[in-house]
Amino acid sequence: MTIFDQIIEAQELLGKNRENAQSPEEKELFLLAIDALWFVWRNGQSYEFESYRKDVESKAPDRVIAAFNTRDEADAWLRAKPRPPDLALVLIADEYHVVMSSRDGGRCSLVPHPALEHYIEEMTRDGLPPAVMTFNTRNEADAWFDSQTEPPAQTVIQIGGERYLAVFYQNINHRAIFPFSIVERLHARRKRRGQKEAGEGE
Repeated sequence: MTIFDQIIEAQELLGKNRENAQSPEEKELFLLAIDALWFVWRNGQSYEFESYRKDVESKAPDRVIAAFNTRDEADAWLRAKPRPPDLALVLIADEYHVVMSSRDGGRCSLVPHPALEHYIEEMTRDGLPPAVMTFNTRNEADAWFDSQTEPPAQTVIQIGGERYLAVFYQNINHRAIFPFSIVERLHARRKRRGQKEAGEGE
């Protein structure tokens, strides 16, 4: 079944449920979902939507819509957008940022986002996952990753004595290797927040 067939079937199912909705608010929510699928279809984003759903099913880190080596490159890209992609995620030097913009696009900014820290924290909640590949240096790991024509969405690897997550963002053909240790930044922020709250309570 093609993505177009799936969208039509989903709309039909939503329409039937809308007829049986118990309140005007529920009816409006069903209509919102139907319109969202029409938006995808009529804006020519059906294949992109299909790709997005595959990303979700892979349970890999959050999808990003662009990746940049520097903040200057990211800022230039954002300024060139007539309609900034509000709340979309991008990578800057392989660190997650979220696009924040006003409705009219007059004010926009790129703000660091802890999506990956939360993701790795959840991955390691029950201990470190096993590494699929082991390397002595980062250069060896990069060479291995770059040599793959169709890498999986994510792979746990080990470089030296540390775990890393090798992520392939298929929608933008970008590869990134993240150290598991970045989750420590999340723990540090929580600790500072807890200390601040404790100080305010005294």
